[in-house]
Amino acid sequence: MALLPAGPTPDLPIDKVRPPVGARYVWLNIAAMFGVYLAFVTPIALSLAIKVGQLAPGREEYLGYIIGVGSLAAIIANPIVGTLSDRLRSRFGQRRPFLLLGTAIGLIALVVIVQSSSVLVLGLGWMLAQAGWAPVITLLLTSQADQLPEEQRGRVAGLGGVVTQMAPVVGVLLVGGFAGNSLLLFLVPGIVGALAVLSFVLFVPEADNRDVPRSDVPLSAGSLLRTYTFSPRRHPDFAWNWLGKFLVMFGITLNTTFTAFFLADRLDVSVEEVAGTVAIMGIGGIATGMAGAIGGGFLSDRLKRRRIFVLVGTAIFAGGAVLLAFAPSMPLIIVASLIGTLGLGAFSSVDQALTLDVLPDRDTDAGRYMGVFAFATTSAQGIAPFIAPAFLAIGASGGDKNYTLLYLVAAVVTLAGGLTIATRIKNVR
Repeated sequence: MALLPAGPTPDLPIDKVRPPVGARYVWLNIAAMFGVYLAFVTPIALSLAIKVGQLAPGREEYLGYIIGVGSLAAIIANPIVGTLSDRLRSRFGQRRPFLLLGTAIGLIALVVIVQSSSVLVLGLGWMLAQAGWAPVITLLLTSQADQLPEEQRGRVAGLGGVVTQMAPVVGVLLVGGFAGNSLLLFLVPGIVGALAVLSFVLFVPEADNRDVPRSDVPLSAGSLLRTYTFSPRRHPDFAWNWLGKFLVMFGITLNTTFTAFFLADRLDVSVEEVAGTVAIMGIGGIATGMAGAIGGGFLSDRLKRRRIFVLVGTAIFAGGAVLLAFAPSMPLIIVASLIGTLGLGAFSSVDQALTLDVLPDRDTDAGRYMGVFAFATTSAQGIAPFIAPAFLAIGASGGDKNYTLLYLVAAVVTLAGGLTIATRIKNVR
């Protein structure tokens, strides 16, 4: 919970009073988040690896490059869409029109991916998918910034943390039998995501905002470029949270991007054959991830603490990554995975609540700053896959990959991010 110091600070503007939201808003928002994560995290967890294996056998590094360029598209799209939604005045409100637009773009992109016959077209399709789906997630979180009072943020963030854990697992289970059918492999999660977003748009009303005053700053190319920037001096807590989130997501991306290839290497099977193994790991991960997410979100509201749970969550995740680095067998791989999802669940729930606590100008520029904050995630997800092949190549010979080093680096960077958030943010306990 945010604690106001004795004097005013730039990081903690006085917000309008927000009444508690009802169960319909919470569950439809969370369901929409689950659907969107299902649509664009399932490809990262499994589908893209299968597609890359079909188009370029033995070239695992292409997966990292494709995920990286996709994140660059999300980096560009998120702040622009956030700013445009802040400025939109319509009978349907600010967020809903862009939720529908992003979902439509995401679905079209999945069709492009299905039809791709080269790695280049696959990469372009994934860029389009990220440009569509990533802003939808950001807008759903922005809607929380618009609507949630402070006392509900931790609990709702805990539920959000649960769906981030469940979506990849459910996605892999959903498409596990479609490994040979690219159409179903990508479009089944996409259609589920689209239906979930549509339900939120249809059944959660957003007020007509045509009478709300517009910004005095004219919309131009220059003003859009400025949406990518903010003043760390004016908003130090937001800046430190941004840096910490970047480091944490950098480490998590190193840890998760090559899971399918890592399992194929350690278990000596093909990439197509690891879908069942990923699903088994994920089923257990749902339980530990839910425990971490719901427990962390509830306790952070109850104890009025955020930072300590960020540190504990990242430390647990780092411990799982270290164990995974040296795990020689399936039982230890599963244990390491469960430890990691427990930590990730705890971090993701409290991290989301903390983000809303330190968000600048929440009443006027929530979309813009949520887009800027999403840049921490998307830039990490864009850079890490490009760098990961270098770690995989160090000390490796022939066709081998150094997954041990990759997971050790992931542990160190993730823990560094947690320490940054826990020690540098001052106005949130």
